[in-house]
Amino acid sequence: MPVQAAGDDALPVPGASKDEQAVEEGTDRAWYVIHCYSGYENKVRHNLEQRIETMNMKDMIFDVVIPTQEEIEVKDGKRRVVERHVFPGYVLVNMIMTEESWYVVRNTPGVTGFVGMGTAPTALRPEEVNQILKRMEAEAPVVKVTFKVGERVRIIDGPFNDFRGTVSEIDMGRTKVRVMVNFFGRETPVELDFLQVEKA
Repeated sequence: MPVQAAGDDALPVPGASKDEQAVEEGTDRAWYVIHCYSGYENKVRHNLEQRIETMNMKDMIFDVVIPTQEEIEVKDGKRRVVERHVFPGYVLVNMIMTEESWYVVRNTPGVTGFVGMGTAPTALRPEEVNQILKRMEAEAPVVKVTFKVGERVRIIDGPFNDFRGTVSEIDMGRTKVRVMVNFFGRETPVELDFLQVEKA
């Protein structure tokens, strides 16, 4: 992809006349992925937003997004809603790619580079962007559990309080777990809410 001189508004469309190129200008805006150190995503977004402001790039760089997803973490019998980064170490930028806009993003403190083939940044396909945004907008937060099938757990609530058993099934959709409990000398399956068990 030829990198054009700063100041031009649109990347050249191969074989297109000036009039056709003017029509194409609206399609130059695309989502790109930048790489940064994991854990520095918020700092990079803040730095980049400040640079867009101070370097007057609002008409070239439109949006800086960190894909996150809400998760419900069950720990010590308590539910906590936490925001998790879907792609740690990556930030999405909606921009028109020119030499000037590339320079502003690439030289933002914390940015290690663009994702792409060789030296040319590769824009995300619209369906990839939609998939990421849909994942971010998911209404129900994802429940994160600390136990796995086959692990020993202790029941901390309900009629089987203080019993220990082995996880035989985890139903994420219903936030239920099936635990095999030794009851009167035989293994009995007990269905419980995620909140009712903890790792033994």
